[in-house]
Amino acid sequence: MTGFKALQVSENAEGRFITQVVERNTADLPAGEVLIRVSYSSLNYKDALSASGNRGVTRNYPHTPGIDAAGTVAESSVAEFAPGDEVIVTGYDLGMNTAGGFGQYIRVPAAWVIKRPSGLSLREAMILGTAGLTAALCVDKLEQAGLEPGEAPVLVTGATGGVGSIAVMLLARLGYKVAAVTGKADQAEFLQGLGASQVVERSALQAGVEKPLLKEQWAGAVDTVGGDILFNVVKSLQRGASAACCGLTAGVGFQASVLPFILRGVNLLGVDSVEIPLVVKASMWDKLSLQWKLPDLDTLVQEIALDELPAAIERILAGQQVGRMLVRLD
Repeated sequence: MTGFKALQVSENAEGRFITQVVERNTADLPAGEVLIRVSYSSLNYKDALSASGNRGVTRNYPHTPGIDAAGTVAESSVAEFAPGDEVIVTGYDLGMNTAGGFGQYIRVPAAWVIKRPSGLSLREAMILGTAGLTAALCVDKLEQAGLEPGEAPVLVTGATGGVGSIAVMLLARLGYKVAAVTGKADQAEFLQGLGASQVVERSALQAGVEKPLLKEQWAGAVDTVGGDILFNVVKSLQRGASAACCGLTAGVGFQASVLPFILRGVNLLGVDSVEIPLVVKASMWDKLSLQWKLPDLDTLVQEIALDELPAAIERILAGQQVGRMLVRLD
């Protein structure tokens, strides 16, 4: 048994959810074949929902959020992993109903664990985290649907967020013109520094909800927000183009019609980074460590310690986070 620190979310007698750093013991962790000492995690919107008591994310409390973790194997009961192996865990049930990466140790099934690709450090892997994995999956789906670099830009909504900012960087790295959408007018320079050739005010994507079609503009799109903005993006795609949908911060529903699909032949592609097969995750991590490796990840990130997480969670819930938040557990 080993003692360690973890962020714990608990519900008090008044029904309020309290976050605090507590001492835990590895004997309290759930069953699993691999015990991992966590070096880094990252803060995602889903973590903030879990920390605020969202029962659609986490059913039972007290709970330790953290859907991302990168660290070193401490114990393993399977031949695939040995003590000392550096590994990555993202998605599945980690940080949702299984104690997550906001603790210095996690214990998980071996089927959730990927060995760290040699082209990424543990720190780089968690700057990317689920956000980077999701962005890569979006770009991969768009390219499988026929997207290629050209004159027309690829649109990225929610571009200052985790998935959006990495999508901007990745698309620019691959030679695409990128139009970055944000409601934060003061972040235009930040987005241009990531590689955006155009910054679009979010209000421009909110107009025209009542119209069946909008002007053709975008060669493709990565949408991280959902809601009516998503369908306005679909209505603005060029003929035969595709939008990859991976988020819901603007809502889970939108006013839709079949017209963009049957008159322009556009595609709406759903992207899941949580429950996809481990082999698919591993292939994306390999890409992110090799031909898709991003050289300037530090421009994206703010690094915080475990005891700074409660304040950071409040900021992300208020829509104030820009880029990525790296959590240092060591």
